[in-house]
Amino acid sequence: MSKRFDIGKLVRENIRQLVPYASARDEFSGTASVFLDANENPFNAPLNRYPDPKQQHLKEEIARLKGLDPACLFLGNGSDEGIDLLIRVLCEPGRDHLITVDPTYGMYGVCAAVNGVERRSVQLREDFSLDPEAVIGEADSRTRIIFLCSPNNPTSNSLDRRAMLRIIDAADCVVVVDEAYVDFSGEPGLLSMVREKRNLVVLQTFSKAWGMAGVRLGMLFADPELIGYLTAVKYPYNVNALTLDQVQRSLREPAAMKGWVDRILRQRDLLAGALASLPFVRRVYPSDANFLLVRMEDPRGVYRYLTAQGIIVRDRSSVPLCEGCLRITVGTENENRLLMNALKKFA
Repeated sequence: MSKRFDIGKLVRENIRQLVPYASARDEFSGTASVFLDANENPFNAPLNRYPDPKQQHLKEEIARLKGLDPACLFLGNGSDEGIDLLIRVLCEPGRDHLITVDPTYGMYGVCAAVNGVERRSVQLREDFSLDPEAVIGEADSRTRIIFLCSPNNPTSNSLDRRAMLRIIDAADCVVVVDEAYVDFSGEPGLLSMVREKRNLVVLQTFSKAWGMAGVRLGMLFADPELIGYLTAVKYPYNVNALTLDQVQRSLREPAAMKGWVDRILRQRDLLAGALASLPFVRRVYPSDANFLLVRMEDPRGVYRYLTAQGIIVRDRSSVPLCEGCLRITVGTENENRLLMNALKKFA
C-alpha cells in the first residue's frame, strides 16, 4: 500500500493552496558578503543575522549520520513543533481526528485539543503490549494520524515491531512513530523504513541521548512531499542560530553521546535492582528508555516525601494501566545514590 499512498489527499485544502512566506535568502543560492535584505542590525555579528530558514548545513550533517536524504528531514523547536505541525497540516478541526495508544506521551492529546481536533484513544494491553487490530479497528475515513511511541512513555517498553508495521501497512493515514528514547533501546527502530513506507513519520530528538533538552531541537523524518507541506507552514526562522551552532558542534563528537548512553544504561540496571529490593516496591518494569516505571505501595506518599527531600520524580499513579506507579529518570551515580538513600529512610 505504501507505494500507492497519496499524502496529498490527507492534507487540508487550505494548506495545499498555501503560498508560504519566503525571505530573500529563501530565494537566493550561492555565497554573499553583503546582506541588505532583511533589515537586520549590521552590528553584533554573528547574532545580528537571522538563522538559515532551511537549516541546510545541519540537515546535511544529520542526514549523513542517519543514512537518509536531507529532503526527508524536518527540524523543529523540539519534537513538539513537529507534532503540532502534523496536526495543523493534516487535520481539519471539527471534522478529522487522530488516534493515540494510551498511556502515552501527553503532548499528542494537548496539541490535538489546542487545534480543535478530536483524539480517539486505544489502550495498550495490560502487559503494555500493542494491539494492532484494536488500533486498525478504531480508524476510519476521517482518521488522519495515528501516534505510536516506541519506546513508550511512561511504560518504558518498546512496542512490537511487527505490530507497528501491521498498523502502518493497514492504515490509510499517516502513522507517527515517536522514537525519542530509541538510543536507550536494543531495538533498531523504524527510521530506515521511511523511504519505503510513505505514510510513516519518525520523530527523534536531541533532548535525551544527546543531552541537549535545553537546546530544543527535534527531528522529523518523512516522505519529502509531507516535509514540503510542513516546511511551508512552519515559521520562517523556527530554529535559532545558537541551537544550530550547538548541535553542529555536538555532532562532531558522537563518542560523547555514546559514552553518556552507556553510563545511563549501566546506572539503569543498578537502579532497577536497588529499587526492586525495597519492601514497598511491588514491581520495576523492564525498560528500553532512560527511566524506570516503578509500581509501589502508597506512590503519592512516596512522591510527597521525595519532593520534601528535594528529589523530583513523576507521579503516574492516576494514569490508566499505571496505577500505583512513579516514573523515575535514571540520573548520575550520585543522584541515584541520593534517591536510594532517601527511599531507604522512607522504608
